[in-house]
Amino acid sequence: MAISETDVLINGKVDWKGRPATKNKHGGMHAAMFVLAIFAFENMANLCLGVNFVTYFNGVMHYDIDEAANLVTNFLGTCYILSIIMACLADAYVGRFRTVVIAAFVECVALALLTLQAHYPKLKPPQCNIFLPTSNCEKVHGGNTVLLLVSIYLLALGNGGVKAAVPSHGADQFEEKDLKEETQMSTFFNWLLLGLALGGSIGLTFFVWVQDNKGFDRGFGLSFIAMFLGVIIFVFGLPWYRIHVAQGSSAITEIIQVYVAAIRNRKLRLPDDPSELHEMPLDSEAALHQEFLPHRDVYRWLDKAAIRSGNIEQSQSPWKLCRVTQVENAKIILAMVPVFLCTIIMTLCLAQLQTFSVQQGGTMDIKLSNSFNMPPASLPIIPVLFLLILIPIYDQILVPWIRKFTGIPTGITHLQRVGVGLILSAISMTIAGIVEVKRKNVAKHHNMLDATPVLQPLPISVFWLSFQYFVFGIADMFTYVGLLEFFYSQAPQSIKSISSCFLWSSMAFGYYLSTITVKIVNRATKGSTTSGGWLAGNNLNRNHLENFYWLLAILSLINFTVYLFVARKYKYRPQSREVEDK
Repeated sequence: MAISETDVLINGKVDWKGRPATKNKHGGMHAAMFVLAIFAFENMANLCLGVNFVTYFNGVMHYDIDEAANLVTNFLGTCYILSIIMACLADAYVGRFRTVVIAAFVECVALALLTLQAHYPKLKPPQCNIFLPTSNCEKVHGGNTVLLLVSIYLLALGNGGVKAAVPSHGADQFEEKDLKEETQMSTFFNWLLLGLALGGSIGLTFFVWVQDNKGFDRGFGLSFIAMFLGVIIFVFGLPWYRIHVAQGSSAITEIIQVYVAAIRNRKLRLPDDPSELHEMPLDSEAALHQEFLPHRDVYRWLDKAAIRSGNIEQSQSPWKLCRVTQVENAKIILAMVPVFLCTIIMTLCLAQLQTFSVQQGGTMDIKLSNSFNMPPASLPIIPVLFLLILIPIYDQILVPWIRKFTGIPTGITHLQRVGVGLILSAISMTIAGIVEVKRKNVAKHHNMLDATPVLQPLPISVFWLSFQYFVFGIADMFTYVGLLEFFYSQAPQSIKSISSCFLWSSMAFGYYLSTITVKIVNRATKGSTTSGGWLAGNNLNRNHLENFYWLLAILSLINFTVYLFVARKYKYRPQSREVEDK
């Protein structure tokens, strides 16, 4: 394929054969569609697992509810923590496209193992109703426990890789410095959530129904098929991709070098003129492949990493002397940390909707008709359905309308969008507490405090839980998409994949914090319930889940107040300077 004079080359991107990518033949929304497809299929395969794993661990593997909930949150947290490692590999060595393919293959293997274990009786405990007070159910043990943990953590590894590389590979199909493509990139991030909603809507309804009514083996098998189809579609788009060129060195290492050099140079005096700090000459040959950022008078103590000392003609260790751009990249990452920390509480709230709220649904009336019951794990379909309607309206109608007043391509700033979601998550937890009080009052009024979940449902519709799911779904649309855009737009070019992991690692810490919080709350309230804590045991009717929800609502409000201060102080990164010969 010859490159014509009218083709515009894309800096730092190549096609599938390693040739320079061109704007009119590679990238754009048509290439991003293949990326959206694998994200949709991946969420179709995995979203149902995130909400129904607690039922599988509790009802099939016979863990107690709090143990099952913690196992789920540990699994989800590991997914997001591993995304950081996979992102470093994607940016520096493997490449984002290859990372997606490898990670998706690992997911397929994990889903195959889960399917086999759920199918063969020898690989799981004997059937037993754990909710019957007289039952003495055998918990999964020995080699079967090892198989279960290997399967779910292989799934976490693959899931982490997909989450690390898919958003960044999709965003690579657009140029931030092209106004039209910058607007398309914002649309891509909105549609990324739409892809999640489309795939998730199938997973949360059909796949969950199959798991609950036809067996977890068939449900996990469907997830395997969905993941496999997603990989095929993703690979099919290869000829049209703009592929990021891995740099062969870790940008994270370069950022660590800044801190080490700043500490080693801590006794040196900062020059009055920032231009005296070390930077690669713009007219040098090596500069053709480098990004340049202007110096800013923030976090000046990091500037000591770029102080020249001795004979600069001689090569100095990068652990002693860094470029100004390298220092500015470290400043950008440091400035994003407070925003990152303020989003952890929201995932702590999300974890409860994926665990305890599902268990609440198991105690309620799940009938949709005389012949069809709604699985409690399908409750998240309610906000997903609303997202299918709201995302196109928000992206195609509201954003262009707001843009007329603000002049901002995305309508409102990324941080404003995040803030809306954070306050909505606090409202969702408040609603969850109110609904739980009503549910327990129904149990008490009908003398059903010791009723067996599923077998003896309370005379209250499971759709009462839809209010908390709906509000949190809207919070998702604002906060998580806003964070993806924010981190990607602010991160240095060399760590775009890692930037999306700020969101995923925020979620990881939220899930791990959920595990810790549940244990702390149970220990602190051990004497207030017969089961040994607000959340201990298998009888939600005699526990105090409503108090836990309200505790989370209070923490969310405090977190939002801190976030307002952080967002007002944040300064968006400057545009990089162009090298004249580029």
